[in-house]
Amino acid sequence: MTRYTQPSTFYTKDHEWVTVHNDLATVGITHYAENALGDIVFVELPEVGTEFAPGDDMAVVESVKAASDVYAPIHGKVVEVNKTLTDKPETVNESPDEKGWFCILKITDPGDIAGLMDEEAYKEYCKTL
Repeated sequence: MTRYTQPSTFYTKDHEWVTVHNDLATVGITHYAENALGDIVFVELPEVGTEFAPGDDMAVVESVKAASDVYAPIHGKVVEVNKTLTDKPETVNESPDEKGWFCILKITDPGDIAGLMDEEAYKEYCKTL
């Protein structure tokens, strides 16, 4: 099993990013996703302590265009949420890959990481859309 002692970022086909560091994973949506959604006006975050499996509905993002589910990319238990998004959902548009993160998961199945894309693979995937 790979040990991620330095932060390493991975991506899903649903346009979530996951930055893995040790046994924690920070989750958010990509520039591609926030751009497709448009101006984000509301974010519903998961509860701390909630456990997820890959593909579970984890959060909801509402924009002026549509509402969209955010899916759990890996097995994990929520240990922290980004409360800033409750009052300032536009943070996702302004900084989706830094300040606009949704939650931090304690990873419960490190094997899930192998099913995610690295940055280069994600860029290639986006070219096909």
